[in-house]
Amino acid sequence: MIDLKNKVVIVTGGSRGIGKAICLVFAQLGAKVVFTYYRSKKEADKVKQEIKKMGGKCLSIQANVRDFEQCRAVVEKTLKKFKTLDILVNNAGIIRDKALFMMTIEDWKQVIETNLIGTFNMTRSAITTFLKQKRGCIVNISSVSGLVGTPRQTNYSASKAGIIGFSKALAKEVAPYNIRVNVICPGYIATDMVTSLREDIKNNILNSIPLKRLGTPQEVAWLCAFVSSDKANYITGEVIKIDGGLAI
Repeated sequence: MIDLKNKVVIVTGGSRGIGKAICLVFAQLGAKVVFTYYRSKKEADKVKQEIKKMGGKCLSIQANVRDFEQCRAVVEKTLKKFKTLDILVNNAGIIRDKALFMMTIEDWKQVIETNLIGTFNMTRSAITTFLKQKRGCIVNISSVSGLVGTPRQTNYSASKAGIIGFSKALAKEVAPYNIRVNVICPGYIATDMVTSLREDIKNNILNSIPLKRLGTPQEVAWLCAFVSSDKANYITGEVIKIDGGLAI
């Protein structure tokens, strides 16, 4: 059984989709959950209510991961409330899909700044605490697109590939301090973004997946929970696909 009892975790982008599932699974396993959200307080409040119903402890913080000072404040508020920090899950991300010849500099910058620089901002804000403690766990949510590339996603693929390189380098850097860094690369997951696609596009996606189905946010969350737990203490620097065989 995976046990995260009394572990303190920060999850960015935790109000919906994969982030929400991670928050709920971690709370179910006994973790104290801090999550960030960017826009919808209503959605964030729903997550808080679900966690409280299961008897869990949580804190939601509105923050833009593109802003370093806001990220630093998230860590400070976490330490003020829970006195420690054990796990950081960098999940917040956006897409701005477009063919390169139509992509604007803003399309490029927004994705890179949210997905890649946001990962740096949160990790840089948390790493001092981990180094002082001589323990910690970081899980960065990348994508299969960062491994194999996806047409019309040059910005997204670049940001997610950057997260992989960042994570491997950091894993080597902080391993002597008992800090682990791993990457999870989801394929097509049944989030609002995917389920709202046209039927013909969804059928093409399903035909490209050997297991012939979409993954669920909960499946990603349970993988994240395992990688974050003490049962995975000898795993660092790994890039783990959860994609139904898509990138075989």
